[in-house]
Amino acid sequence: MKRFFSAVTFLIIVFAAFAQTPKEIINRMGEELNKHESDGIYMITDVKVPVVGTLSTKTYSRGEKLRMETQTMGIDVIIFEDEETTWTYNSKTNKVVIEKLSAGNKSESEGDMELFDNITDGYDVTLDKETGDAWYFSLKKQKTNKEKDAPKKIDLVVAKGTYLPKALSAKMSGLTVTMRDFAFGVSEKKVTFNAADFPEVVIEDKR
Repeated sequence: MKRFFSAVTFLIIVFAAFAQTPKEIINRMGEELNKHESDGIYMITDVKVPVVGTLSTKTYSRGEKLRMETQTMGIDVIIFEDEETTWTYNSKTNKVVIEKLSAGNKSESEGDMELFDNITDGYDVTLDKETGDAWYFSLKKQKTNKEKDAPKKIDLVVAKGTYLPKALSAKMSGLTVTMRDFAFGVSEKKVTFNAADFPEVVIEDKR
């Protein structure tokens, strides 16, 4: 009997040694994301606006280049960005407007991914539930966190096996922002504006 209990105790100790804390899992997620940064990242961002409804945007990013696609009230809008220039296509006006990119009008979608950088800093992390393929976490802002724009609560889903995010949801400035459907491997062509892809469209260069 003593041998039995010794074996059980040994297994518990071994399990505890390999068990991961919620913060360790989330930090591992950040490491895995960084590994894929050069591959390019795709995601869908849903922004829920009170009264107005939900606006969904498809975002493709690779290095300093970005492509965003959205539709509102039947109007398609596609935006390309690099370090210096932005190209905006609007299906209603049938135009592509080219403008010099300044810090003031740089797209905030790139900032969305920054939510994943050191995401647990200033937050209490709780594992809400665990399934066969994912961990579900809630992060609540600590009173000592003085970052004004930091969301009060973040819900995060991390895939088992890959340690990559499946979804992240947070309330920011009265809006509910959800990032989902992450995928990796975005080509240079996908994020580069090519006039040939927009035939019979008026191109207005405002640079």
